[in-house]
Amino acid sequence: MPSNHFTETDLREEWARFLKDLQAKDIIVYNAISSFQLVKKDENIVEIIYPSDSAKSEFEKIRADFFNHFMRKVNHFNIELQYRNDVSLKKEIITKRKIFDKFAAINPILREMDEIFKFDLS
Repeated sequence: MPSNHFTETDLREEWARFLKDLQAKDIIVYNAISSFQLVKKDENIVEIIYPSDSAKSEFEKIRADFFNHFMRKVNHFNIELQYRNDVSLKKEIITKRKIFDKFAAINPILREMDEIFKFDLS
C-alpha cells in the first residue's frame, strides 16, 4: 500500500471540512466531536485528543468515514491512530444560574437580592 507524505495542515484542513459536512448531516455527533484535536505525531501516526469517553464512542461511529476518505485523498494507507484523553477540551455550558453564582461570589449582596426578588434564572 502506498505511503505518500502528508502534512499536519492536510490533516487539519480535511478534519475541518469533515466537521463542516457533519454539522449539516448530524448535529448531535458534530457537537460531541467538534472539540477533538487531530495531531500528526509521526509519518504514520495520528494522535486523536478527545475530551471524554462518551465523545470518543461517538467518534468511533464516524472514524472509518473520515479516515477512509483522508487516506485516499493523501494516498497514505498506513496510518495508525493513538488516543489521548484531555478533559480540558470539554465544553462547559454556561447557564444564567452559573453566571449569577459567579457574580454573587464577587458581590454577596446579589444573593440577598435573589432571596428578596426571586430572580428567574432558568
